[in-house]
Amino acid sequence: MSHLPAGVMRETLIDTAAITENVRHLRRLTDSEVIAVVKADGYGHGAVRSAIAALAGGATRLGVADVSEAIALRRAGIDAPILAWLHAPGASFVEAAGLGIELGISSFDQLVAAASAATADRAVGVHLKVETGLGRNGIAPADAPVVFAEAARLERIGKLRVVGIFSHLSNTSADDDRAALSRFQEALALAARLGLTPPLTHIAASHAAIDLPEARLGCVRIGIATYGLSPFADRSSADLGLRPAMTLRAAVAAVRRVPAGQGVSYGYTHRTDADTTLALVPLGYADGVPRAASGSGAVRIGGETFPVAGRIAMDQFVVDVGDHPIAVGDEALLFGDPTLGAPPVEAWADAANTINYEIVTRIGPRAVRREVAR
Repeated sequence: MSHLPAGVMRETLIDTAAITENVRHLRRLTDSEVIAVVKADGYGHGAVRSAIAALAGGATRLGVADVSEAIALRRAGIDAPILAWLHAPGASFVEAAGLGIELGISSFDQLVAAASAATADRAVGVHLKVETGLGRNGIAPADAPVVFAEAARLERIGKLRVVGIFSHLSNTSADDDRAALSRFQEALALAARLGLTPPLTHIAASHAAIDLPEARLGCVRIGIATYGLSPFADRSSADLGLRPAMTLRAAVAAVRRVPAGQGVSYGYTHRTDADTTLALVPLGYADGVPRAASGSGAVRIGGETFPVAGRIAMDQFVVDVGDHPIAVGDEALLFGDPTLGAPPVEAWADAANTINYEIVTRIGPRAVRREVAR
């Protein structure tokens, strides 16, 4: 029976070697420059360790949502190019520009703000984001001529460096993504006519980078696949040659023998059918274990899989282990690498009617990260 280190109640293992191997594999598969996306604290894996591991696997750039995330990477000593693309209204880009952080630009106002952060000897690197049908941020088609022309002018006078033009796909269907790609190519043609010839163009994230070769364009943004998880409902990590990097586990905190008819957890949504043993797992929705998976999630203890009995609480949940000889301190394994015998994170995603992305990004800090390299 596996156990956690003495005194440890819950922990999240992060296999940095898996991150490195995943990026190396995807780089070979796509034959493209890889922007490793480490937003949201590296999808819950730790942004700094994930960035270092991804760069070791051949990623040449990093992507984050917020400038604050990029600044944290710089302060940790990471000097690779970093792109940040989601900004607060009226945000100043002076600090970001001083740290060499590249900015995703979705409007004329953001373009002007980026240029205002330039100095006499330092142009600001930008990637112009165009709207191609996702309905989120990005330069609207009607605004593109003015924004592109102004970006070209600002580049000519040394205020900006237009490093890239990019967009995002919906992953609705291959036809929808090809239609968006066609709109993107029209935007690129317009940009070229107005004097913009950036070294990078990128529209493919993990889904399209793997499944839609024509969308690779020599540069891809890899998010969920960096961490060894599949962006597809019908293909596993192993099917894609990826290895999940995160394992979530806890030590069984209590074991109780109960009679038939015993109510379990809040609201007694579960009552035991017969004499049985209940094991307490010290993880709850405060740790990111979704309450929506109450009664349907499962854990593996001693090689056997046991369902959650009753409601998942803030700090803990209960599993019904029947007559199996479970003891305090035994490892309760929620998810990890299925090739090593762990349940897949997708089992918890399915139980909560969500996606694997959400499960890993919501794991809280009480499940302390411990770096491993298998």
